[in-house]
Amino acid sequence: MRIGEVAEQSGLAPQTIRFYEREGLLPEPARGPNGYREYDATVLGRLAFVRGAQAAGLSLAEIASILDLRREGAVPCSHVQSLLHAKLAEVRARRRELEELEVDLEGLLARSEELDPADCSDAQVCHVIAADRR
Repeated sequence: MRIGEVAEQSGLAPQTIRFYEREGLLPEPARGPNGYREYDATVLGRLAFVRGAQAAGLSLAEIASILDLRREGAVPCSHVQSLLHAKLAEVRARRRELEELEVDLEGLLARSEELDPADCSDAQVCHVIAADRR
């Protein structure tokens, strides 16, 4: 199957498929006598895995590490589990950061409603976001 067919069946652009090849996420396809890439049907499963891993928040480097383990003959499930635990911890930490930012933004908006723009100096640029706001 040629890259256009793979793109159509996978829902990915041909450029994305070529990028994944360059990054080592896909095996190098065979080449026909005309130089065109010739893929076998297994590439669709690999692309589905890559898309699923990305949807779970894994980076391309993390995905490559999983594929490397599989290529070496290892079952990567425990590695995937540790990556997912780490990703979940990152998401929870980011959520806490966003909650803190939400409180800060609400405070700035409340402050902006109490301040008079005429009192803002050039040195402060904007007294709503002045360094001494707390």
